[in-house]
Amino acid sequence: MPFDLLPFSLTHLTPLFVAGSFVLSVAVSCHAVLYKRDTRAVITWVGLAWLAPYLGAIAYFVLGINRVQRSAEALGYPRDWDNRENLRLTRFEEERVDDFLRLYPQFVGQAALVGELSNHLLTPGNRVTPLRDGDEAYPQMLAAIAQAQHSISLLSYIFDSDRAGSAFFDALADAHHRGVEIRVLIDAVGIRYSKANMVKKFQAAGIQAAAFLPTRLSRLMGYVNLRNHRKILVTDGRIAFTGGTNIREDHWLKLDPSYPVSCLHFRFEGPVVAHLQEAFAIDWAFTRGESLRGEQWFPQLTRKGQTWCRGVAHGPDEDFEKITYTIMGALGIATRRIRIVTPYFIPHGGLIYALQLAAMKGIDVEILLPEKNNIRLVQWASQPLFRHLLDKGCRLYLSPPPFDHTKLLLVDDIWSLVGSTNWDARSLRLNFEFNVECYDEGLATELNAVVDEKIARSRPLSLADVNSIHLVRKIRNGLARVFSPYL
Repeated sequence: MPFDLLPFSLTHLTPLFVAGSFVLSVAVSCHAVLYKRDTRAVITWVGLAWLAPYLGAIAYFVLGINRVQRSAEALGYPRDWDNRENLRLTRFEEERVDDFLRLYPQFVGQAALVGELSNHLLTPGNRVTPLRDGDEAYPQMLAAIAQAQHSISLLSYIFDSDRAGSAFFDALADAHHRGVEIRVLIDAVGIRYSKANMVKKFQAAGIQAAAFLPTRLSRLMGYVNLRNHRKILVTDGRIAFTGGTNIREDHWLKLDPSYPVSCLHFRFEGPVVAHLQEAFAIDWAFTRGESLRGEQWFPQLTRKGQTWCRGVAHGPDEDFEKITYTIMGALGIATRRIRIVTPYFIPHGGLIYALQLAAMKGIDVEILLPEKNNIRLVQWASQPLFRHLLDKGCRLYLSPPPFDHTKLLLVDDIWSLVGSTNWDARSLRLNFEFNVECYDEGLATELNAVVDEKIARSRPLSLADVNSIHLVRKIRNGLARVFSPYL
C-alpha cells in the first residue's frame, strides 16, 4: 500500500508525540511540586521530565512516587486494636515520674518527644540484660520458650532452617505439644534466606505461622520496600527479647559458622514487655486478622529492675520517620558523648549535620562500623560520608571480622537506643522496625564497656586515610552514593 494511502501516517504522530510528552511533563511537575519535600528532588525530577520526554516521566512513575507510603496506607492497621490498659501507670507509678525528673532533667524534653511520637508511656521498673551474640542470646531465648506456660510470640526477619533454626523449631514444637498458644511471624522476603520455607514447616507441625506482607514482585523489588525487619520474642507476656539478632547459625559463634556474625540482643522484664507484645500483636492482626487479647498475652506486669524504658515502633506507614525524630532529638540534647555502633551507615543529610554540629560543639562523637561490609554497595556508598564527619571532629573506627551486626546508640552515658534499626534509608524509611529507648546510667555503663571492647580491637580511621583513597575508587563510591536512598 502506498505510504500516502496509510490510514494514519507517521506525520500525524509527531503532534501526538509532542502533546503526550507535554502532558506527562506537566503531570510529573505538578506531582513533584505537591508531594516532594526535598527541593533538590523537585528540581531533579522536573528537569528530567522536561529534558528526557517520556523516559523522564516513566522513571518518575516507577522510582519517584513514594509507593512505600501509599502502599503502607493501604495496609490499614485494624481499627479495633486497642489493648493499652496494661500500659497505664498506677498512681504510685505516676509519682515515680518525679523521680525521673530529678534523675535525668537533661532528658525531660527527649522523653516528651518520644512519648508524643510513640504514643507509649515511659515505664519505670524494667530489667534490661544485654546478650552478646547468639552464644548468649539463643540459650536464654530457648530457655524462655521451654519455660513458657501460656503463650509465645515470635517475629523474625530471618528464620533459617539451619542448626539455629532447627533448635528454635524443636523448642517451639515442644511448647506446642504442651498446649502453649504460639504465633510465629516471618517476613516474606526474609523467608527466602532459608533453604526450607519455615512458615510452611511450622504450619505442617500445627503451629500458627504466617509470612508478613507476601509479594509477587521480583526478589529485588520485594527486598526494597515494606519489609518487617523487627526481631521480637515474648513468652507468657512477661519476658521479651529484641535487638539485631536473626535466627540463623551465623550468629551462634560457638558453632563455628562459615560466615560468623557478631551482634547484640537484649532481654527485657517489666512493664515495657507490653510494648513489645503490642508491636507483635499489631503485625499479627494485620497479617492474619486475629487480635491477641487477654491475660495469656497481656498479663499484669510488675517492676523487675531500675531502667526506664519505652518501645518505639516505626515503619513506612503512620509511624513514618518516628525513629529519625527520636535519634535527632537525642543527638540534639547531647552534652558530652555520642556513641554509634551500626553495620550499615548511610544516614540522610539531616543526621550527618546533627553529628557534625555535635562534634563542632566539643561533644565526643564516636562511630563504629565494620571494616568489611557484607554488602559492597553499602560500603562504597557510606565512604564518601567519612571525610565530612572526620573533618568536623567525629571519630570513626573500623572493626575487624566477624562482621558486627550490632545496632546501638548511646548518649551522655545515660540514654541508650537498642533494637533493629540500622543507620540507612531502608531502616529509617522503608522497613518496619522496633527499638527500645532506655534511661539508666548502670545499663549505659555496661553498654559502654561493650563498645570500649569493640573499639580496642578496631582500627581508627583518619582523614589522611580517606584522602588517600584512589581517584577511581572515589568515583565508584560517589556513584554508589547515588543509590543511598534505596540502600
